[in-house]
Amino acid sequence: MKLALVYAILALIATAANIGAQDLTLRVYSGHFSLITSVIVGTGVGLVLKYVLDKRYIFGFQSKNMVHDGQTFVLYAVMGVATTVIFWGFEFGFHFLFETKEMRYLGGIIGLAIGYVAKYHLDKRYVFRTEAI
Repeated sequence: MKLALVYAILALIATAANIGAQDLTLRVYSGHFSLITSVIVGTGVGLVLKYVLDKRYIFGFQSKNMVHDGQTFVLYAVMGVATTVIFWGFEFGFHFLFETKEMRYLGGIIGLAIGYVAKYHLDKRYVFRTEAI
């Protein structure tokens, strides 16, 4: 139960960083493709922050060196492709259905919540697994 609570708190932090980065990007840049640019920036910020938080506080993972850490991050990102499709599907779906920034962000938050539940199981099984000795 404690792990689920910690994971939920860290997911909220990463979600806030993602949505905040999107909003900041839209405030700074309003040109062509500004919406997709903001979503990509938010996704990147959320991905890196969530990796650092999950690695340390959820899985207690220690990489062997920088190369190993880089390989682990790449695997973490690859496992996030399907969950990113869920997140983006909700965010853009809400954008096109409701046509407001607030509803787009709500869709993003719902998509991230669903995606993070799936991502935990993928990460536990494939990314931060403990090797048999």
